[in-house]
Amino acid sequence: MSDLRQHSPAAERNRQPILEVLQRLLPKRGAALEIASGTGQHVAYFASGLPGWTWQPSDPQADALASIAAWCVRDGSGGLLVNVRPPVRLDVMDGDWPGVGVVDAIFCANMLHIAPWPTCAALMRGAARHLAPRGVLLTYGPYLVDGVATAPGNLAFDQSLRARNPDWGIRHLADVAHEAAQAGLRLREQIAMPANNLLLVFGRAEQGHPQTHGGPA
Repeated sequence: MSDLRQHSPAAERNRQPILEVLQRLLPKRGAALEIASGTGQHVAYFASGLPGWTWQPSDPQADALASIAAWCVRDGSGGLLVNVRPPVRLDVMDGDWPGVGVVDAIFCANMLHIAPWPTCAALMRGAARHLAPRGVLLTYGPYLVDGVATAPGNLAFDQSLRARNPDWGIRHLADVAHEAAQAGLRLREQIAMPANNLLLVFGRAEQGHPQTHGGPA
């Protein structure tokens, strides 16, 4: 039987630092939606590290769904991890996210820079529709920050992305925060992560003021 699992070296490297931040930010229990689950490595790892959370993985690509399910199979059982639901096909650009109810957290890693810019506004609008009143949207990846020198590696990465597709590229944090505000969300925290990435935490605008955490998480 063939192994349907796809593999991302980046997901392998960053899954533990991200999990440690999620364990700090999130309560013990809740329901989470992952947008653009990709290979499925993240959701499988987070589900094991946050057993009180139920995870709904999703991706717009049909071949990704098979990989996600394969990563989330319990050893020897043939079924998914008990706290992972079957992956669903979801495109953030759709006006409706079928099968998604109210969730306590939405997690999205490394999507905004490899998708056309309108996906950012669509992600924010969808999060505003589906987040519980005190829910959070968590995005992870590289960002350009005004007043902060961009790492040479990120500059080179941005150039390579734009060469592959002119609609791609590392996004300005201020622009992302503006799109969030248009949807009624506020940037509450920006957390420095290894390899010049940031984890951004958005909540509903009435929940409070943004915070900044320096240093790798």
